[in-house]
Amino acid sequence: SVIVPVHNSECWLDECLKSVWEQDFKETMELSVFNDASKDGSAEIIEEWKIKLEDAGIPVIIGSNDSSQPRGVGFAKNQAVIQSSGTYLCFLDSDDVMMPQRVRLQHEAAIQHPNSIIGCQVRREPPGSTERYTRWINTLTEEQLLTQVFTSHGPTVIMPTWFCSREWFLHVGKFDEGGKGVPEDLLFFYKHIQKGGEVFRVNHCLLLYRYHPQAATHSVLEGTIWSHRVRFLEDRVLSSWTSFTIWNAGKQGKKLYRSLSPANRKKVSS
Repeated sequence: SVIVPVHNSECWLDECLKSVWEQDFKETMELSVFNDASKDGSAEIIEEWKIKLEDAGIPVIIGSNDSSQPRGVGFAKNQAVIQSSGTYLCFLDSDDVMMPQRVRLQHEAAIQHPNSIIGCQVRREPPGSTERYTRWINTLTEEQLLTQVFTSHGPTVIMPTWFCSREWFLHVGKFDEGGKGVPEDLLFFYKHIQKGGEVFRVNHCLLLYRYHPQAATHSVLEGTIWSHRVRFLEDRVLSSWTSFTIWNAGKQGKKLYRSLSPANRKKVSS
């Protein structure tokens, strides 16, 4: 099941859904779209593509939130998963474009790595935007996909590239539905790691990853991400240490110290 949450995506949706139609995957595939209170022409574009995709043998399930306010990307993704039926889930943001071999290659990797979130390399659009971040996404080693969980601002395989089994997704639990400003992908990723999940990246560029001001990621405050990161570090690492030193870290070190729980502050030795 290709899982696509949609909110006011008319300017990208054609290209996005065309990339589902162009997949070279030979087994059964369906598209599950959830339209979260779009006010633009998204619904019409989805209906047009439903006809084309079903003519090509790809069933399309469409759900929608018809209230005046969107419920948020976590809710929309959960709804799209609930209404779908595939054994595997391929997440696709409505402003991104898949390369034709994406589903095939990630499906092969998911069979080999059943408890993993499978990612892939990306090409950023427009070229040159977030250059360092894109390089980081594409070049982390297999070991760093797990070790840099603690030092990165988000998941070490980015959400628009996620592919996993439905069974594993349900084992981890749904996305947080807090709505705007909640880093639902980061929270899911932390839960995934806590439940013993692994991380794997297919080393092919399988997604055109768009950068633009309307992207939901811009609504998440840095402070929110920081506090979730610190809680995760405390839970996964610091809880099992009797003492530790925050070494040579300047402002960030002071900020980290102030963000720790009182119990963990007591463990810091100078």
